[in-house]
Amino acid sequence: MVYKNFKIQCTLRVLLLALTIFLFLSSILLGMPPPLAVILGLIIIYETYTMIRYVEKTNRDLSRFWDAVSHEDFSQTFSGAGLGSSFNDLKNAFNGVLKKFQETRAEKEEHYRYLQTVVEHVWTGLLCFQQNGDVELINKAAKRLLRITHLKNIKSLEPFSKELVNALLTLRPGEKILVRVKDNEDLLHFVIQATEFVLREHKFKLVSIQNIQSELDEKEMEAWQRLIRVLTHEIMNSITPIASLASSASEILSRDIGKDGTPGNTEVDSIEDVRGAVQTIEKRSQGLLHFVESYRKLTRIPKPSFQFCSVASLFERVRTLMNLQLNDKSIGFATSVEPATLEVTADPDLIEQVLINLLLNSIQALEDQTDPKIELRAFLDKRGRVVIQVTDNGPGILEEVQDKIFIPFFTTKKNGTGIGLSLCQQIMRLHRGTISVRSEPNERTTLSLKF
Repeated sequence: MVYKNFKIQCTLRVLLLALTIFLFLSSILLGMPPPLAVILGLIIIYETYTMIRYVEKTNRDLSRFWDAVSHEDFSQTFSGAGLGSSFNDLKNAFNGVLKKFQETRAEKEEHYRYLQTVVEHVWTGLLCFQQNGDVELINKAAKRLLRITHLKNIKSLEPFSKELVNALLTLRPGEKILVRVKDNEDLLHFVIQATEFVLREHKFKLVSIQNIQSELDEKEMEAWQRLIRVLTHEIMNSITPIASLASSASEILSRDIGKDGTPGNTEVDSIEDVRGAVQTIEKRSQGLLHFVESYRKLTRIPKPSFQFCSVASLFERVRTLMNLQLNDKSIGFATSVEPATLEVTADPDLIEQVLINLLLNSIQALEDQTDPKIELRAFLDKRGRVVIQVTDNGPGILEEVQDKIFIPFFTTKKNGTGIGLSLCQQIMRLHRGTISVRSEPNERTTLSLKF
């Protein structure tokens, strides 16, 4: 509508100007009085001036409008005064667009303030910066963790920790790492995770920083308390009877030795009592030494020598090693590998030891089963990770016990040491993998190794 009115106005002005020029030329050619020609000439000049002003005013308003938009200056207003009613729609359109921009900008600022408030009140440290290290955002939690009040560039943190700066700049999207930072006399453990996004053709990295030192201290204390309970329990179980028997033997010997130190006529029963006490002390002492040796095994696991190894070949070696025991117990044994060419990056000797431990556990669990079976299978899970599972149809593991079977020295067997599964867990951790259990009582028990 605005454009149509503008076109009509321009057309009428051009026609009027053309008519005035025609009358001006006619007055000269027809020899009309000179004053008339002068008046027509002045009218032509005025019409030309008003038409130029009309067009230029529109151009100036358009230019001012685009400048206001490009510079986000939405305080401008437009008036059609002196241009006629045809420019009222244009004026209203300009003002309407600017008002809409004002509302959008206000809404954008509200969202920004809302997001900023949320970010500031998150307990996790958040840090957003460009590839060159220039910081775009840092919240209060991050400032508190890094002991700073402001930060312009990541490299400014080098006096605090060069290792942290290097980790922040080289951290890949989706990667999570643990960084140890020595802050005066405090030792901090930062868990850092990153993601990347592109905004206004610039690449940004958003990093979350958490200090897990208190959690580590708590878990460490828990582990120590659990270990002390186990050690105390096992040592007291051995020391108590040893002390009791040693005291009894001492009483017998004291009774049969005279006051002058000469041996008396020791009765045969007394000698047998002393011999039995000494034998029991020896047996319990050996048991205690065996317990300590088992504990030492957990701390002497060799560092894995990683290599590509065929899972099918690994299974075949384990079958060969365990075949005699499986046949003696009449246990059905089956293996499956999908795909058949599946390979895993691991230390084959250590993983072989893990599988042997798991198979031995299954063999012991199947002693009273009428149709014992063990299945050893390997496959790729939905995330593309190699999974090896050992499944048996034994009595299963009680639900309340399942979260304890990997604790060192915890066992549900009469003659168990509680070392086997703990050893397996340690080996899997060295492979950056996990071991887990899923059991259905009286149906099946599955132990899964995930790499």
